[in-house]
Amino acid sequence: MKIAIGSDHAGFELKEKIQQYLKSKKIEVADYGCHDMNSVDYPDVIHPVASEVSNGSFPLGIILCGSGNGAAMTANKHKNVRCALCWNTELAELSRKHNNANILSIPARFVSENIAMNMIDAFLFTEFEGGRHQNRVNKIEL
Repeated sequence: MKIAIGSDHAGFELKEKIQQYLKSKKIEVADYGCHDMNSVDYPDVIHPVASEVSNGSFPLGIILCGSGNGAAMTANKHKNVRCALCWNTELAELSRKHNNANILSIPARFVSENIAMNMIDAFLFTEFEGGRHQNRVNKIEL
């Protein structure tokens, strides 16, 4: 499995911990930034992650910003991207089961490291249920 990941400065520290966690699980990680605590505009980092998921280079992505909102809004501008802003494990699981989300947006200022890792496990290892949910997913994109 390989994952594209990116964050703004507010998510930098948690992103670094997430990368270590993923690598410990033998998951390949491509880091699109940011690479330190200096302030950056989140779209500059999120667009490349969403582009890679959109074009199929990566099946899944993880993005972070302070609230998770700006990152999710940016990612969802891309064709074929279904980015879910989640703040607990159940939402991360449902985003995969029911919405076939392919990018997880994490609100770095509002979740603990433990919750973030649990959400990531749920997101990465939950399968899309398809069926009636596929009909709904088909109606998302204009």
